[in-house]
Amino acid sequence: MAITAKPEILRPRARRTGSAFSNENLDLLSHLLDDFIRIPGTPIRFGLDGIVGFLPGVGDILGGLASCIIVIAAWARGVPRVTIARMVLNVAIEMAVGSLPIIGNLFDIGWRANRRNYKLLAESLDLPQRHTGSSWLFIAGVCALLALLLTIPMLLAAWLLLELKRAVGW
Repeated sequence: MAITAKPEILRPRARRTGSAFSNENLDLLSHLLDDFIRIPGTPIRFGLDGIVGFLPGVGDILGGLASCIIVIAAWARGVPRVTIARMVLNVAIEMAVGSLPIIGNLFDIGWRANRRNYKLLAESLDLPQRHTGSSWLFIAGVCALLALLLTIPMLLAAWLLLELKRAVGW
């Protein structure tokens, strides 16, 4: 009597987020974008994001797109939403201030949104509930600052209209 054995069929391994979003690759990316190059004789470091920022019009957009890779990796790895919101705010601040000529480029070098975002990602995965309170405080502070920045031009316009009305004699 012949014994027939059925072959064992192994399921493929479940794919995680892939090696592109590994800690090592994300750390390297943030290093390349923010502090890859050191000015000799000084502690000042900058990366490709600071260099690309000097390209008028497209530099900050390219830097912002590269910065989004870390945010997408954090989302794919299951980082809490408040941390993702904080990471998006870091990139938005860098892009908004970075759009100013020269001052914005210096801000990019000092702000280092990618290193901040990588640190948020690593801390969130190591200690999931450690920084959510400070993240909410940061978001509230940024929203308050944005509200203030929006009200100042409106108050200035109202004041100018009142002065114009008074000067014309209405």
